[in-house]
Amino acid sequence: MDAALPGYEEQWWRALAVFRAFSVLYAAALYAFALDDYRHVTPGWLVLAGLGGWTALTFAWYRRPSWRRWPLLSADLLVAAAAIVATRPLQLEAAVERGAQTLPVFWVTAPVIAWALVYGWAAALPAAGVIGLANVAERGAVTAPLLHNTVLVLVAGALVGYVCDLARRSERRLASLLREQAAAAERDRLARVVHDGVLQVLTYVSRRGRELGGDAAELAGLAAEQEVALRALITAAPAGSSRRTDLGALLLARATPRVSVAVPPAPVRLPSSVAREVDAAVAATLDNVERHAGPDASAYVLLDDDGDGVTVLVRDTGAGFAPGRLAEAAAEGRLGVARSVVGRLEALGGTAVVVGRPGDGVEVTLRLPRRAAVGADRSAP
Repeated sequence: MDAALPGYEEQWWRALAVFRAFSVLYAAALYAFALDDYRHVTPGWLVLAGLGGWTALTFAWYRRPSWRRWPLLSADLLVAAAAIVATRPLQLEAAVERGAQTLPVFWVTAPVIAWALVYGWAAALPAAGVIGLANVAERGAVTAPLLHNTVLVLVAGALVGYVCDLARRSERRLASLLREQAAAAERDRLARVVHDGVLQVLTYVSRRGRELGGDAAELAGLAAEQEVALRALITAAPAGSSRRTDLGALLLARATPRVSVAVPPAPVRLPSSVAREVDAAVAATLDNVERHAGPDASAYVLLDDDGDGVTVLVRDTGAGFAPGRLAEAAAEGRLGVARSVVGRLEALGGTAVVVGRPGDGVEVTLRLPRRAAVGADRSAP
């Protein structure tokens, strides 16, 4: 059984207790006005008194969550059935023939609702069946009013159970979203701390080591590997979270002293597998800036979401390249941009346009329609 938050659970059982108390009082009042339908009046009052006592006991017992199990629920249902069957020996035959109410009237709905509260709306079906069989035994035949009353009991129990199931699912969803929100806030805080310290140091060591060469180049490679691993750690979605990731958060983690990142204030959520691929294409672009733009070059990453699709613009202030240089590199077997950037976006159903001018840097425009993003996520393994 799935549990809801304690406050909601207790509210449901309190409401059921109030329903029981009201229905047993109503049954007693109805009996007092229908005494002429009974050949034995005192036993009828005893049956109703027994229902009142059982109502008080269930109020105390159902307050304990550990008692809300099938043994007590079964006993509750049997008491309701017994009260129905006990009506026939006390009622006049004429009253039975015209379809007079049984002693418990609609009090018998309470045990059906209790089953639905604990085991879900489907449990109302067999519970209502027991009440229906008790009515058949009391009347001695299947009549239209009997079927009508049984269906009403079934619908009442199933409806309450269904509403409670919805509330439970809503509570679980809300709790999950709150956990994800708290985890995302903590991850953002750690990302800022790490970015302002460790990542900047690793970036500097990586760049400076490549400039120095020799043994320092090996140190630069290790620093670059740790930088990538650390960025992945602080941007990874928590376990059990939804399959949508904020692309803006992934790109912000790529900011360095030489790389400025600007993203919209609202999250740009994409399927997680798609967001990681777009982020990887940006990472490959920035790696090219680091390798070829020159030591003094800076880069700018701009993310835009126009509703129909997502656009990422990466521009650097480096040396640029001559027209046709990318085609020459591909012909020479150097396929870094073709595979890591253009190929990634085309595989997702998007486009990547690379424009370079000698002495005026390089501009890479990545465009991914949202419809293509959904399709790419469905095709992902």
